Amino acid sequence: MAYENILVETKGAGGGIGIITLDRPEALNALNAALITDLGQALDSYEADENIGCIILTGSNKAFAAGADISEMAPKSFMDAYRENFITDGWERVSQCRKPIIAAVAGFALGGGCEMAMMCDMIIAADNAKFGQPEINLGVIPGAGGTQRLTRFVGKSKAMEMILTGRMMSAEEAERAGLASRVVPVDDLLEEAIGVAEKICKLSQPMTMIAKECVNRAYETTLAEGVRFERRMFHSTFSTEDKAEGMAAFLEKRTAKFKHR
Repeated sequence: MAYENILVETKGAGGGIGIITLDRPEALNALNAALITDLGQALDSYEADENIGCIILTGSNKAFAAGADISEMAPKSFMDAYRENFITDGWERVSQCRKPIIAAVAGFALGGGCEMAMMCDMIIAADNAKFGQPEINLGVIPGAGGTQRLTRFVGKSKAMEMILTGRMMSAEEAERAGLASRVVPVDDLLEEAIGVAEKICKLSQPMTMIAKECVNRAYETTLAEGVRFERRMFHSTFSTEDKAEGMAAFLEKRTAKFKHR
């Protein structure tokens, strides 16, 4: 399928990695309704493809995404935003993806761009990455989960400072604060993300999806309920062919051949 605002390709053995590149270079990949629609359709396609075990979301070396498109927002009134449920329909599609998603972030990840990166399951940051929620400078606040996700990632004090002042966070600070999983040279960013995705793709797809669901549950419930959920999901893995194969391969000192069942 042809898209106007993103590029899509597959990599890895058997095409197991789906790569989505945000592609609005004239606007530093600013997120508008058309791009969000394209992104949702691409994610739907990759989710339906049994060969895809992991997805990478990235932008350019200059910008992952510099925010939501201001030219699209500026004319809206409260009633416009409320009636159309602005920055709702389609915007949470990344967080709803069941397959693992890696954000490979270079350059600016600001506003909606930072929020979209946080919707992914991990962030691998290039050494030139800059993260921030500068909406306060526009007379608004983050609207795609920034006040909620950033606080969960980096804690109240740092999130409050960034959101109230619009200060940007470097890649190194993002790693120290727990926002990014690692920092790599910008020229190696996609290669590093593909390397991580390849490791995930070699594993059982149902297991990576279940593991992702369990980790995400940690942010949605109490410790006791989270552990209870994890225990039940752990028990459920004993009904799968991949559990039997994985343990047999370990005991037989060979590489497991998962069937994703």
